[in-house]
Amino acid sequence: MADLREEDVKCDVQQKGVDMRIGLDIASMAFKHQVDQIILVAGDSDFVPAAKLARREGIDFILDPLWANIREDIHEHIDGLRTMLNRKPADSD
Repeated sequence: MADLREEDVKCDVQQKGVDMRIGLDIASMAFKHQVDQIILVAGDSDFVPAAKLARREGIDFILDPLWANIREDIHEHIDGLRTMLNRKPADSD
């Protein structure tokens, strides 16, 4: 049996449909009134349609972008903007 070499291994990492699945989960919870609040950890605007739907259903929608810059117009589609985790100083480990 030959030894495994670095060139024998290929890493193929893909995210397929993750945003859509999250949006479907948000819509499902909102329509079924299973939650009062949703806190979404995301840094992009792909969630805006789901956030709007949740808010129309009376769900408090909070965004945590984990220190990422978000577009200014996203604020109108969420109820709050918070970062739940403290950022570690760059020189600590």
